[in-house]
Amino acid sequence: MLGRRECGILLHLTSLPSPFGIGDLGPWARRFVDFLAAGKQKYWQILPLNPTDAVHNDSPYSSISAFAGNPLLVSPDLLVQDGLLVPADLKEIPEFPLERTTYPAVHALKKKLLDRAYRRFQKEGTPGEFGSFCEEESFWLDDFALFRTLKDSRRGEIWGDWPPPLRDRDPEALRAVGREFADAVEREKFYQYLFRKQWRDLRRYAKEKGIEIIGDIPIYIDYDGADVWVNPDLFKLNGRKRPEVVAGVPPDYFSKTGQRWGNPIYRWDVMRESGYAWWLKRMEHNLRLSDWVRIDHFRGLVGFWEIPAECETAVGGRWEPAPAMDFLNRLVDRFPRLPVIAEDLGVITRDVQEVIDHFGFPGMKILQFAFGEDLPTNSYIPHNLPRNCVAYTGTHDNNTIRGWFQEETSPEDRRRVSRYLGRETAPRELPREFIRLLMRSAADTVILPMQDLLGLGAEARMNRPATRKGNWEWRLHPEMLTPEVIQELGDMTEIYGRAR
Repeated sequence: MLGRRECGILLHLTSLPSPFGIGDLGPWARRFVDFLAAGKQKYWQILPLNPTDAVHNDSPYSSISAFAGNPLLVSPDLLVQDGLLVPADLKEIPEFPLERTTYPAVHALKKKLLDRAYRRFQKEGTPGEFGSFCEEESFWLDDFALFRTLKDSRRGEIWGDWPPPLRDRDPEALRAVGREFADAVEREKFYQYLFRKQWRDLRRYAKEKGIEIIGDIPIYIDYDGADVWVNPDLFKLNGRKRPEVVAGVPPDYFSKTGQRWGNPIYRWDVMRESGYAWWLKRMEHNLRLSDWVRIDHFRGLVGFWEIPAECETAVGGRWEPAPAMDFLNRLVDRFPRLPVIAEDLGVITRDVQEVIDHFGFPGMKILQFAFGEDLPTNSYIPHNLPRNCVAYTGTHDNNTIRGWFQEETSPEDRRRVSRYLGRETAPRELPREFIRLLMRSAADTVILPMQDLLGLGAEARMNRPATRKGNWEWRLHPEMLTPEVIQELGDMTEIYGRAR
């Protein structure tokens, strides 16, 4: 990015090894930074860091907060180092599978350990740094902690069904529940403090090693979350504070009924009146967490598919304009050289492309999409890639290259792959060939999913869109980061002029 030939690896934190059933911010996160540095990489791309829950199958793209961090990522090992847990606390850890995350068991374990750390902090901790964190982050933290506590106390009930004084945030009602659940609210704040402290330390370590973090912002947020509860005027809600319209995408070649995501739609006119204050805070917050941010579904900032809430599919929706130029100009005024990657996959109309070009944001190019009948002119094929883009073999939503070739390609697709490579290639060899194609392309930035670097098959896929089970579970086996992998990655990076 910014005119330099560089590359990096896509691997979410949950996919890291650890003895606690899920990757976290502890020792293996630092080992992965070391791996990136040894392999001469510049970037570590991750998925959103916000809290996940079972209601949404622990998808990082569905969260009750646009600002909070995910407590599941807090490292028990680091809590022992900080004296908030003792080694004996970790002797009761069940044996987790190394290859997959079993989220229900992980939620139960982390809740127990974090609560134990909170109780020890109450007895022995020094409140100074925690107090400073609470004060600095109060603009979102106070409301989030209360919301999270109320959700738990009401057994997950949607906030729109809460008694009107709570639903409508009556000041006296909020003060009363704040007093009633003071300890639980403080505990939620403490969890966020732990996440931020451990994330800050990891960011510092990555910077020392010359590694930049690419974060991820879902354009929409969940209705049943703290942000909509606190700012209902910013969303198209009815008198009962339920969505009048919801987000999605229209019917297309892949789906006759489109996709009905169900997220509430922004009231851009109200946001403009406030100078887009909520979005400015959101962007500032994320740029404190990462060096770059990928905006998921960027085209929704230019025009969005608005579906009446009563419609069960996306068929009844319509396109509505968003104030892209005004909004993005405000962001650029606030954050010069705005470090944004535009997720511009799918059908992108001219008006969207003009906005991306105007601001010079790099878009995304996916090699898996390049081998159709239009191959010679396809915008994703390596010989057509522009410099100002981020090129991927695939994303978290794609199959692995090996899995794609074996399960999702037609005989014609495979013949085109062979013609482009100049020879037939065995499925196990294809990931390395595709990586080399991107490495020697004109694209300034190449990001490789860790699964493709390792040549893994469909069993290592991170997400299957439109499915609800088995996603976000894949984990890197500790024995996969071999010296041979590091050597080969570093050699490719260097020979194709991408060494940092």
